[in-house]
Amino acid sequence: MLEPNLTAEIIAIGSELLAPDRADTNSLWLTEKLNSIGIEVKLKTIVGDDDARLEEAIKDAIRRSRVVITTGGLGPTEDDITRKVAARALGRRLLLDEQVLEEIRRRFLSFGRSMPERNSRQAMVIDGAEVLDNPNGTAPGLFIEHEATAVTLLPGPPREMRPMFEKLVLPKLSAKAGNLRVVRRVLRVAGMGESAVDELIAPIYTQYENPQTTILFNQSEVEIQLTVRARTEPDAERLLDRLSGQFEECLGNAIFSFRGESMEAVVGLKLSVGGYTLAVAESCTGGLLAQRLTETSGASRYFIEGIVAYSNEAKIRELGVEPVLLLKHGAVSAPVAEAMAAGVRERARTDFGLSVTGIAGPEGGSEEKPVGLVYLALADDAHTEHRRLMLPGDRHLIRWRASQAALDLLRRRLI
Repeated sequence: MLEPNLTAEIIAIGSELLAPDRADTNSLWLTEKLNSIGIEVKLKTIVGDDDARLEEAIKDAIRRSRVVITTGGLGPTEDDITRKVAARALGRRLLLDEQVLEEIRRRFLSFGRSMPERNSRQAMVIDGAEVLDNPNGTAPGLFIEHEATAVTLLPGPPREMRPMFEKLVLPKLSAKAGNLRVVRRVLRVAGMGESAVDELIAPIYTQYENPQTTILFNQSEVEIQLTVRARTEPDAERLLDRLSGQFEECLGNAIFSFRGESMEAVVGLKLSVGGYTLAVAESCTGGLLAQRLTETSGASRYFIEGIVAYSNEAKIRELGVEPVLLLKHGAVSAPVAEAMAAGVRERARTDFGLSVTGIAGPEGGSEEKPVGLVYLALADDAHTEHRRLMLPGDRHLIRWRASQAALDLLRRRLI
């Protein structure tokens, strides 16, 4: 029986993180580092520059968890409130540390500038805290052993936060965490919905308390997320291998990734190992398929050419599609998709030709050919096949899902 492991909470501070165009990437990075030493993150909170709400968040976190980490709010401006609010939440005084103040002055002098008076706020230290040096900025961090909880205040900029945490905080927390490790693995499934996957594998994963299984659907695939606690990493990998193997027996080649690899990375590896080459012809995806294929380093070994033939004229001129096919069937049709795949393969002299044509919307649909209708085709030296899809979503999702389905069509051919 495994003993309970330490649990952590992360509080990201700053009103800018509540804006629709900003993401809290610090918490993701910290979670990975904490998991690596066996500390599970149970809660992440984003709090704006609000004294009362931040104080409440810190008090609640200390009550629940043995590790509490805050990021941000350690700068010199009025809205940098983390030090004073954390001191209040801990019931401790905030004191000026002359040594820290002198270090900040020296830092400014090294830039050829004198320290603005407002930066003296960054030398205020919570009573009993250990100061964490920041060679990459002016805001030192703080580490406080408060009753049974380790509280860490870190700066917000990743280039300051990350080295500070890895060098000065991670060793302290690792010593507290003991021997348990938390290891995660992500399996990715194509061509199935979330409920269909769950119906098949629930009888398996419900037999396990460890590993824990979470199923979620992203924009084009189902993720099976596994989290295991074990005394050593090899023990964790054995447990994950056992459960992953049972899922594979159940789902077969619908599982395209066992280590979180993207579809394009999996397809690229299969092409590379097999010594095959590929060219693509795209209409509605507008180059997205080629972009995804070339995201992977070494794609030049197998990806030869991509043609975006958006107009009928381009399909005729660049891919050799017969005008009669376009007149009789329309650009969004199985015959045209197959002609595009065969045409780009012949043009590039590759082993495979892959094509996409469809209606991504929101305009351009009809009763006969609605928005979301997509045809894929794959050609090799033996034959050409096509797939007809009706894809839900907005323009972005239809295009992305079409590219995913096209890559999956090729992956299944390569198996």
